[in-house]
Amino acid sequence: MGIGTSLFLIAAGAILKFAVTTTAQGLNINTIGVILMIVGGIGLLISFFWMTVWADRRRGAVAVDRRDQYVARDPDAY
Repeated sequence: MGIGTSLFLIAAGAILKFAVTTTAQGLNINTIGVILMIVGGIGLLISFFWMTVWADRRRGAVAVDRRDQYVARDPDAY
């Protein structure tokens, strides 16, 4: 579940919880809204955690080639 999906679930749950006033027999729409908001929040936290774990791994894998800084190149040589 990505960040976009999590935000969508939170928004849909908030709409069901706070904006919908209809009742359904055998189905509590407010409870479904709360469940969607909770699932969206958990998904958002997991997505942020996953991004920070991968960001740490990417930082260590970057190789820098510093040889180009000291070489004077003639643009007409190519």
